[in-house]
Formats: sequence, C-alpha cells, structure tokens
Amino acid sequence: MTNIPSVDLADFLSEDPERKQRFVDEIGTAYEDIGFVSVKNHFLSNDLMDSLYSEIKGFFALPLEIKSKYESKELGGQRGYISFGKEHAKGKKEGDLKEFWHFGQEPSEDANLIEEYPENVMVEEQPLFNETGMEAYRMLEKTGIYMLRALSLYIGLDEKYFDYWASNGNSILRPIHYPPITTEPKGAVRAGAHGDINLITLLMGASAGGLQVLRNDGVWLDAIPEEGELVVNVGDMLERHTNNKLRSTIHRVINPPKEQWGTPRYSIPFFMHPRSEMKLNCLEECIDEDHPKGYDDITSGEFLQQRLVEIGLLKK
Repeated sequence: MTNIPSVDLADFLSEDPERKQRFVDEIGTAYEDIGFVSVKNHFLSNDLMDSLYSEIKGFFALPLEIKSKYESKELGGQRGYISFGKEHAKGKKEGDLKEFWHFGQEPSEDANLIEEYPENVMVEEQPLFNETGMEAYRMLEKTGIYMLRALSLYIGLDEKYFDYWASNGNSILRPIHYPPITTEPKGAVRAGAHGDINLITLLMGASAGGLQVLRNDGVWLDAIPEEGELVVNVGDMLERHTNNKLRSTIHRVINPPKEQWGTPRYSIPFFMHPRSEMKLNCLEECIDEDHPKGYDDITSGEFLQQRLVEIGLLKK
C-alpha cells in the first residue's frame, strides 16, 4: 500500500444494496487495516470549502493582539483561539508548530443534553467567519453520521446505533494554521505523532502535504487524497469501543523540506465526539476468545477529560 484507500460515499447513499454493501466492506476492511480512508462525494460543496478557507486565512492573518483577545484560559481550549505552541502530542514536551481555532456544537432545542456546551466565540472583524464555520460544521457532522452508519453495519450493530450519540455530540471543528518556519525547530514538528481522541476525524486540507500515517510494519505512509476528498480516520474512542477491531492509527504532520519552510499550511479537521454520557464499554460484538475485553468501562466525557490533560489543553 502506497496511499490510503479511497471510497465513494455515493455508493453507501445509493439505492443499490450491492453498492451499499461494497462501501461497508471497503471502509470496514480499511479501518481494521490502517485506520484511514479518503472519501469523495461527501456533503461539503467546493464553494463551501473555498469560503471556509478564505475566512480562516483571513483570521490567521490578523495581528496577534487581535487574535489573542479571542483566547480564553477558562475554556481550556474548547472554543475560540488557541495560540502558537500551546498543544503538544501525548508524551511530548515540545509544543506543536501551529495555532488554531475551535468551533463547537450549537445543539438543537430538543437535544435534551445533560451537559451545557460553551458558547462559540464570535469574531467581530469578519462578519461571515462564524456563519461559514458552522455551516461547514453541520455538513461534516452529517457526513460523519453516514460514515458511522456504515461502520455500525460492518460491526453487526443496528445501522443507526451511533445516530443519537453523535447528533448534538461534543464535536469540534478546528481550522489550523501552520505558519512558515523561520528558525530551526529543535525537535518540534507541525503536529507530533498522535492518535485522535474522538470517534472519527474528518479532515479537509490534507492535500497540502505533510500528513503521514504509521503502517502496521512501522513505515510512515504519506496520506495524499484527491482534490476535494476528505480524509477520515478512526479515533481512540472508537478503537476502545470496538475493542481494537477498528484501529486508531498513529499519524503526524511533518515539517516540509527546508526550501519550503516559508510556505504556510492550513488544514481543517472535524473531531467527531459523542455526547459525554455515551459509554465506551467494549461492544459484545467485538469480544470473543481470541479478543478478550481490553479496556475498563468509561464514558466519553471521562475519557476526554483524561486526554485533554495529557496533551496540555487542561491542567490537572
């Protein structure tokens, strides 16, 4: 394998049972093997993606004193601006060479949530920033729910098993800016080797280069989707819930060759989280004699708190 597998969401959405089953088999096999796929025919239009890139490039180009007024220590990085070098990979001391923004869930009135999500931070300087970000958020959430439906069928669950938990879940849309590298990084990279915390991640912007996935044999593989495709990978919550049947693959964003240090990089991951009360207990469908239960019982909210401390966004 020289690249991550590519799948077509239109197959799953079709009325043809054979096409739908082929999609289920393709992503299930890919997520057992390498944990990553690229997806075409998702719900984000090219116009919406272009608008979002325009808005986030405009924001990150603002002076630091303006961006900094949107950063709040009290929110623990859950909403708004997170400045350069604040986050690091689990087990690493060096801060990643990036700054980013967090859009969060704006739940429907009938969501009946047991928790309250922080309100999104409004950017005064760009009237369309929040509107565009949340429109993309909704389309990524919709795409993610269909991906989870396919995985539910692959595992042997009801197709809509994840619908309630992922709808109005604690998901995050994170536009990231990796600025030009101006001095020797001294051990820091744009994003250190890590696994994602959540159920699945849907990523825009991987085509800019630098994203690498760790194969089973220890070789780093460049993830290079076609133009307009999303890269979708399994997170630690789903790996835990499926008792390691589906893999949360270690990945990283490496620094470019020195002659390209002056080029910034943008990417926009959508971290799909369930509601905090969802139990991540190992599914019975994924436990047998050869695969005994591998994890203690825990909720997604408890697991998220642990991991935010480990990566430096929350203090103990």
